[in-house]
Amino acid sequence: MASLDRLNEGALSTAAQLAFYDPANGADRRASIAALIALIQSSLTESGDLVTQYASPNATGFSVTVAPPSTGANVHLLMTPLAGYAAGTVVMPASPVDGQQVVVTSTQAVTTLTVSGNGASVNGAPTTLAANGYFRLRYDQINNSFNRIG
Repeated sequence: MASLDRLNEGALSTAAQLAFYDPANGADRRASIAALIALIQSSLTESGDLVTQYASPNATGFSVTVAPPSTGANVHLLMTPLAGYAAGTVVMPASPVDGQQVVVTSTQAVTTLTVSGNGASVNGAPTTLAANGYFRLRYDQINNSFNRIG
């Protein structure tokens, strides 16, 4: 094995390749620095970093799907319904990442609220949402569940 001081120095760019060992496949692999950056950014997302998603339901029986701009991003779903509605559904992200958080707020009341886990279970989800009310869910990969934390 060559020591680092014997390697030629090269320009570093996001297209440059890095070697790594993949224990899942038991083999050496390579990945671009861009892929490494994306992995690090998704792992370092703080619970306070929320990307806002806007929804303006215009009828009772609405359904809004939480759609993070990148896998694992924490989302603040800001709903501004035209009026208070009798029923509505919030659908969690399809491919959640461990620790991912979703905060849902609504400027109007939703009398009967359904929170769909989109393949995951949901523990502690509210069944109604008051005007200017909110709730926060956090995904747990081991249990494949969204759990209410606020």
